Amino acid sequence: METEHSDRKTAAGTVALLERLVAFPTICRHDNLELIDWLAATLTEAGARVEIVPGDEPGRAGLIASVGPDRPDGLVLSAHSDVVPVEGQSWTTDPFGLTERDGKLFGRGSSDMKGFLACAVTAIRDAAARPSLARPLHLAVSYDEEIGCVGVHSLLRRLQEREFAAAGCVVGEPTGLRIAVAHKGKVAARITCHGQAAHSANPALGRNAILMASRMISEIEAIQADMIANGRQDAMFETPHNTAQVGLISGGVALNIVPDLCTVDFEMRLLPAEASDVWIERLQRHAERVQCEFPGGRIGIEVINAYPGLKAEAGSATGALVLAAAGRNDVVTVGFGTEAGLFQEKLGLDTIICGPGSIDRAHKADEYVTRGELAGCERFLSKLVDALV
Repeated sequence: METEHSDRKTAAGTVALLERLVAFPTICRHDNLELIDWLAATLTEAGARVEIVPGDEPGRAGLIASVGPDRPDGLVLSAHSDVVPVEGQSWTTDPFGLTERDGKLFGRGSSDMKGFLACAVTAIRDAAARPSLARPLHLAVSYDEEIGCVGVHSLLRRLQEREFAAAGCVVGEPTGLRIAVAHKGKVAARITCHGQAAHSANPALGRNAILMASRMISEIEAIQADMIANGRQDAMFETPHNTAQVGLISGGVALNIVPDLCTVDFEMRLLPAEASDVWIERLQRHAERVQCEFPGGRIGIEVINAYPGLKAEAGSATGALVLAAAGRNDVVTVGFGTEAGLFQEKLGLDTIICGPGSIDRAHKADEYVTRGELAGCERFLSKLVDALV
């Protein structure tokens, strides 16, 4: 009971921040400027140096805030501002109004990942109030992470322009405050098959784009088999090999018309440091063979989005710091993608994933984080700030 009372007291300010953050319906692919403006004002009031970074899409932006001396050896806390949609889900509470029941705080984004963002604002306030802070603390906030880590790129470009440097980065995705050091990268791509329409009474006069697509799907299936049988394996991951799978297919307009267009969307999840080029090139070669089978047909392959995997070293300076702050001596991998690999790749930051809540509650109705989890994250981040003194 004493711990529960302590958690309620410790997390009170952070819960108020979370309530405000959840109230902003920052669904991916939609505007987030109201949240960013509010966050900028809140952090500026706390004493942070704040820069709003315009996004690549109208109505969206990222943010970088810093407290402490202007030095290259600080620590970055990273969060995304967007959440997934709620349409079609049976919520028992208002998804954009924080509701508490039995210590659980329900609301869209409470676990993924506005709970961490609220804790990070508390940490910035804590750090700003410490005159003895010897190294800076930064907060980076992106948008549209939920559609493939899209919105962080404008933020990373701006930091590169500033020649930004730091000792490490903590991405606060929900891990139950376990220290995650690896996840796979992802490539999302589209195959577009152009055929020739004809009446179905004489299909030989046309070029069936759906049949062309089926040949490409068979090759993706063969690639998956090759990845399992001959590709690199990493026992750190629940699925220890690369994966390839088709997720969407669209083609045809009527049963009595030979379809002249068909698109196939597929993805590959790749082990850290694995490149997609070899598999895309293999598909390109197969597309050329299919085009020969369907004279006059044409197949294009377009990479829609990609982000790298992450493989950090638990024994690095940041890894050791984060493990100590979390009171842990073990590390895990996660099955979902994050922006961590981009911070590692683009800025060269030693990057770890650690945040409150559970990914098992994310993207579902009645998503929640607990007061105890927020209080635990507060203590974790407070210890990180202690290390900057």
